Amino acid sequence: MYRTILSISLITCLMQACSTDAGKFRVVFDNNKEVSGRKFAIADITPGLPADWDDYNFVVLELRSTTSQRFQIGFTTDEGYNELRIMDYVPGEWHKLAIPLKFYRELPGSAVDLAATYNQPRYMGWINLGGGTRGALRGVDSIGIRMRVPIGNPEIEIRSIALAKDDPSDEYLGSVPAVDEFGQWNLGEWEGKAHSLEELQAAWQAEDAEPVTAEAFNYSKYGGYLQAQVKATGFFRTEKIDGRWWFVDPEGYLFLSVGVDCVSPGGGGSVRDADKRTGMYKQLPPDEFKWSGRGRRGDTYSFGSWNLYRRYGDDYRNKANENIINRMTRWGLNTIANWSSREVSSLNRKAFILQLQDIGISGELMGLTDVYAKEFPERAEKAVRDFVTPQKDNPWLMGYFIGNEPAWLDREEQLCDIILSGTDSPIKAELQKYLADGDTPERRKQFIFSTFDTFIATVNKYLKRYDPNHLNMGIRFGNGNLDPAMHAICKANFDVFSFNCYDLKPSVEMMNKTMERTGLPMIIGEYHFGTVDRGMAQSLWQVDSQQERGVAYRYYTEQAYSHPGLIGTAYFQWCDQDLTGRFDGENYNCGFVDVTDRPYADQVAAQIETAKRLFDVHSGKIMPYNVAPERARGHGSVPDGWDIPLVN
Repeated sequence: MYRTILSISLITCLMQACSTDAGKFRVVFDNNKEVSGRKFAIADITPGLPADWDDYNFVVLELRSTTSQRFQIGFTTDEGYNELRIMDYVPGEWHKLAIPLKFYRELPGSAVDLAATYNQPRYMGWINLGGGTRGALRGVDSIGIRMRVPIGNPEIEIRSIALAKDDPSDEYLGSVPAVDEFGQWNLGEWEGKAHSLEELQAAWQAEDAEPVTAEAFNYSKYGGYLQAQVKATGFFRTEKIDGRWWFVDPEGYLFLSVGVDCVSPGGGGSVRDADKRTGMYKQLPPDEFKWSGRGRRGDTYSFGSWNLYRRYGDDYRNKANENIINRMTRWGLNTIANWSSREVSSLNRKAFILQLQDIGISGELMGLTDVYAKEFPERAEKAVRDFVTPQKDNPWLMGYFIGNEPAWLDREEQLCDIILSGTDSPIKAELQKYLADGDTPERRKQFIFSTFDTFIATVNKYLKRYDPNHLNMGIRFGNGNLDPAMHAICKANFDVFSFNCYDLKPSVEMMNKTMERTGLPMIIGEYHFGTVDRGMAQSLWQVDSQQERGVAYRYYTEQAYSHPGLIGTAYFQWCDQDLTGRFDGENYNCGFVDVTDRPYADQVAAQIETAKRLFDVHSGKIMPYNVAPERARGHGSVPDGWDIPLVN
């Protein structure tokens, strides 16, 4: 009883920030180092905090960061050093961030794809569960903060640490709102930031006055190249010509799919759970600008939609959709890629790709499907038939993705454990029967692969039955480095091999291996670059500036298309993500367009120049752009074993 009362009293004191010398527990990250950071003794920050955290479910940090760049927060325990990646929504002001301790104790659980598996939203920031040691939190004696390739010399300061059993929620402690009336980061400045509606209106009017032409790209009606025509079928298809793969558009023109994901009006400024973030927003949009995605009304405020209303008035969605088409035409973008608004694709003015829905992919099975359920074939047939029949004769549709980044790849043993420990189901019974003849890691993997093969073959059968006119674009795998057996499954069922690739450029060795094993052309479903000057996280691949985003885009894209098997790319994404976090927390600076509906000039200029060159790059007539961005780095964990100093 005494310990319980003491703990409650201590937590109350700490949650009220009863304590430390200003600036004493601050890390200044060194821009010149690959990894920079510090450790602090927890007893120095919060005297009396228990070292055994078994009875607690949250650690609550009161902190202030000068950057939105991701950083690692870890704790030294009896089992070693244990850390998570953190992204801060409110760089520049004090706030409380409550981190669930289960993320330090356990490996990520089952979810439908990689983002759902690893991204965890909070209100003052978000957590990524990548890499690192997981285990019991006993003997906790120090906290470490470190950052990979700091941009500038950012700082993070901590002034209290608390423990809690129940979720205390996050809290904004700043005196200045973190988000302005246009949905921009309000705690920093940058060139081109809007400070008034008049500034925005002037920028919008200047863009509206630009001519709308694709002459520089020599595109056909559907976005193919007028200088090269082969047999036309009235629909998109693929063909290998002189050792190089191409899409062929409905009129027979060779086509490279230069696309963008998440093409939609009014993106980049959604506000989830505004009532949980008191003081963060200078002025929320009016209630009529609430939505729940894809234009539907809901409980989420949208700065993006409000800004479009400010630009166009009552008919803002139709006018915004028209402007999207105009922008794509000017910029040399010819494909509306995954996750995009059907409002835009249904205009049938740009080629587009759709992802099948309701085909049985389960989050409880890490993105796999229980193909052993008696109703599976019938449900799959109905789902495919209902989805594709309305599109069967549409020449603007290129084809269908079946799924996105299955989370079970390379985690087959864990998935089998989840199935075996779960409730009774057809897949559990089948797995138990299979493992009765031998339970080894390899046999577990074989079972999962066989299950996936049945799923893919079933979906492909119905896809070809009900829509033989369009391509099976495959699964957008989290990377292309797959097991030979998985490549064989893809070869037997897909028309195009699809993979997402967040890297400085895609690996030639990986693409060679993929094309050799599958015999299929390839399309990259996601890649991007971002930085931290707008208060958002820097994306999965970071660069130092907006200018370097353009450099990185040109380098990646042209290097990719120089491969004879690569015939499509989709940049992720059209608009920046939400400043204070989308549904899973992500808030990346990764868009062609910002929340105020203004394009990023360097990104757009890079896109235009590269689009002019892609036919010749892919044909092998000219060399790809070969200037790599400086200091670009991926989202991986900081190097293992890095010894950050303990500050006593």
